[in-house]
Amino acid sequence: MAQSTFVYETYIRSTPEQLWQALTTSELLNRCWMGASIDSDWKVGSSWRATSPDGDVFDSGEIVESVPQKRLVMKWRNQWQPEFKAEGDSHCVYEIEPLGMAVKFTITHSIERPDSKFIASVTPAWPMVMSNLKSLLETGGVTLVENPRHAH
Repeated sequence: MAQSTFVYETYIRSTPEQLWQALTTSELLNRCWMGASIDSDWKVGSSWRATSPDGDVFDSGEIVESVPQKRLVMKWRNQWQPEFKAEGDSHCVYEIEPLGMAVKFTITHSIERPDSKFIASVTPAWPMVMSNLKSLLETGGVTLVENPRHAH
């Protein structure tokens, strides 16, 4: 079956331990998601969800694989746009690779369907989240603070 895929790589002046902590600690992660709250215990089989400040669920899913400081795989379903929800589950993979004084961080978000409207919608959102994550780890602050609800 044809697949829609978004891949984004960045290099962050950080350690695998610090990046993993930022990806799995709600207080840090929530700063990167421009107003959304992300909650999970990040263990295989556990659920996760992203909610708005008003409590609306944007996205939810299940942790499929969790290898601390290396790889996190999530089943992902959009909950707030009926046309995106109807596409079914996507998969989001975080990969962390140490490179000297930095880490290479790759996100691959894909779904088993051609021309996915959901994957098209996350394409502009992921670079914003990644920019915030990079800024948070390198400077202690984030770049973008508003929730770009239109982008996702």
